[in-house]
Order: sequence, then structure tokens, then C-alpha cells
Amino acid sequence: MKSLFENAGVEELLKRLEVISPQSQRQWGKMTVDQMLAHCSAGLDMASGRNVPPYKVIGKLVGRFMKDVYSNDKPFDKGSPTSLKIGSDLNFEKEKQHLKETIMRFANDGPSGATSKPHPFFGELTPEAWGKGMYKHIDHHFQQFGV
Repeated sequence: MKSLFENAGVEELLKRLEVISPQSQRQWGKMTVDQMLAHCSAGLDMASGRNVPPYKVIGKLVGRFMKDVYSNDKPFDKGSPTSLKIGSDLNFEKEKQHLKETIMRFANDGPSGATSKPHPFFGELTPEAWGKGMYKHIDHHFQQFGV
């Protein structure tokens, strides 16, 4: 699995981000393209500790036994649940630029910038798992919009 702590993964995602446009159509799910961009930024804010959602009860019960799903090579299922809900009335260009900056900041901060706070479902993760999981999460949503 690629990682946001490796140049190849970062460069690939940034190139794919450039292809996304307001006309990009989702292949599954309910999010609009601008909501997807904001959702991915919110995920990176969580992984860096800038946003700390509560550790869900269901995660405490089962999530910790499923940690490998977050950062293994198997793609996320389409329609997987999320705790990072995003509102509407977003500005596409602003969200696209913000995601680019957030990807670069997370990558530049490196493993030491990954949070020690638990993921809301999977619980405590290593910096390596955060790097791989964030790559996998963004890749999943870029595929959702055909890039």
C-alpha cells in the first residue's frame, strides 16, 4: 500500500487531484465532488490531530479488531460508513486548493505529525498506518469520482 509519507504516493494523488473538476461525476455514494474534497481534508485533519472526533463505542467494541482494513492493500468497500459528514454550499476551487495544501502539510510533517489520538472507529493507529490509511482513503474517493 502506498503512503502519504512517501513521495510517490503524494505526487500521484496531487496529479489526480488536478484532474478533478466541478463536472466530475460520482460513480457511487451521495457526496458531491466539493463535499468529497472537504471530506478528504477533514480526514487528514483528523489524522494530524487538528480535528479529534470522539472514539465511537462501536469502534471500541469491534473496530480495534479490524484495524488492518484501514491500511491494508484491499480497497475500501463502496458505501462504507463514515463519521466525517460534510455540509453543502461549498466552493469547489477553495476545497480543491485546501485539499492540496492539507495533503502537502500532512506529507511534510511526516510520521511524527500523525496523531496519537484514536481513530473514531479503528482506535489507536501507528504513524505508518495513518500514512497508508490516508492514502487509501483519498484514493478511494478519487476513484469514486473517476480519477
